[in-house]
Amino acid sequence: MFEALADRLEGAWKKLRGHDKISESNIQDALREVRRALLEADVNLQVVKDFIASVQEKAMGADVIAGVRPDQQFIKIVYDELVELMGETNVPLAEANDPPTIVLMAGLQGTGKTTATAKLALHLRKQNRSTLLVATDVYRPAAIDQLITLGKQINVPVFEMGTEANPVEIARAGVAKAREDKIDTVIIDTAGRLQIDPAMMAELAQIKDTVKPHEVLLVVDAMTGQEAANLTRTFHDEIGITGAILTKLDGDTRGGAALSVRQISGQPIKFVGVGEKVEALQPFYPDRMASRILGMGDVLTLVEKAQEEVDIAEAEKLQKKILEAQFDFNDFLKQTRLMKAMGSLGGIMKMIPGLNKISSEQLEQGEAQLKRAEAMINSMTLEERKNPDLLASSPSRRRRIAKGSGHDLNDVSKLVSDFQKMRTLMQQMGKGQFPGMGMPGMGGLGDMFGGGAPAMGGPGRGGPPPGWRGYQGGGGPPKKKKKEKKKKGFGSL
Repeated sequence: MFEALADRLEGAWKKLRGHDKISESNIQDALREVRRALLEADVNLQVVKDFIASVQEKAMGADVIAGVRPDQQFIKIVYDELVELMGETNVPLAEANDPPTIVLMAGLQGTGKTTATAKLALHLRKQNRSTLLVATDVYRPAAIDQLITLGKQINVPVFEMGTEANPVEIARAGVAKAREDKIDTVIIDTAGRLQIDPAMMAELAQIKDTVKPHEVLLVVDAMTGQEAANLTRTFHDEIGITGAILTKLDGDTRGGAALSVRQISGQPIKFVGVGEKVEALQPFYPDRMASRILGMGDVLTLVEKAQEEVDIAEAEKLQKKILEAQFDFNDFLKQTRLMKAMGSLGGIMKMIPGLNKISSEQLEQGEAQLKRAEAMINSMTLEERKNPDLLASSPSRRRRIAKGSGHDLNDVSKLVSDFQKMRTLMQQMGKGQFPGMGMPGMGGLGDMFGGGAPAMGGPGRGGPPPGWRGYQGGGGPPKKKKKEKKKKGFGSL
């Protein structure tokens, strides 16, 4: 997602490097690159024109800040404009004062509407909001069965009256059932069509008039680019929607939909689908999306993902084991499985500033190496997992593990050696000693990705654009640093 756009925008920053200040002459090349990047990302033409005009006006009128290079200042201006373009702030889902809150889901066939309905229900369940799904799509074969299956998967009840009932009556009865059972939220999955037609719009309008929803969310496929924005505007003009859910944002999408929907339709993006699993739905934050577009990662979303999966008590135990150099293979397995629960390795890496440039080939190597390590660990005895030192001193044990896991003896020996080095380094880092940012061997990003992972930070090395650190925390532009003596531990960072 957004890789091509981020690469193109990086070319724009390069146009300004080496200049002392932003001027009428040197900004034109940078603006031209930004324009090309947005058009290639399938952003609406009028949105591109307005965006470029606004960036140019603000760049030329910006005060020159001491210690900030023109490319850094230009990045900040583009970032601010991207955030404004996408809506500035997250727009949360409505919550009725008198439950149930009624959410009407609309969209064309093939956009992932029914799956998005289940994803939204799971998202609300994690917030301790009870939910009832209502199946009103009586036209598409197996649509009701699909919703029932998804409901069982996420442990959310589904109300249905079969394929012979009237969709409007199903919606009305579903809301009544939710009110009777004192359920917080009702999500109504409506029928879609291959294209917009009067019959579909009339049915949606009738359901809306009957149940009076607090939210009307349009599910649109992000891979359709600027057409997603036009579709949102059409639905809003016809039935009146309150927001959109962009699906398939993890696919081969160029990002134009995310940048066009708010500006063209006037309605906010409320959620984005970032995978096929029912857990893969995230609230939409314009500032976080702007950071990802500019190749700066999305640490806040990564932290939220971790908070959903991490057990605090377990984390404290692990911290203690790291400090005492007692981290073992069981702990390693737990961490790899936790990472899998948070999403793909590639998805996680792209949220970390400085690691967004890792290639697909390197990520595949990393995934393969983790699988090999897991296979070898699964061939160990419980005693060997708890005490890796046993393997370091016993070739026969390593030989047995190699045979049991289908790998070479050298692979097992390297795993054990790298694990020992990683454990030592983790202990040093836990005490505030940082001998190097890359963990050796299996635990190091360099080895994990075939020795080719980019270093964190610095221009041209896959890190955040130079000078960005001062802006990211809202603390203003970076200031010139005074020379200081190096300190040990955390003070040296």
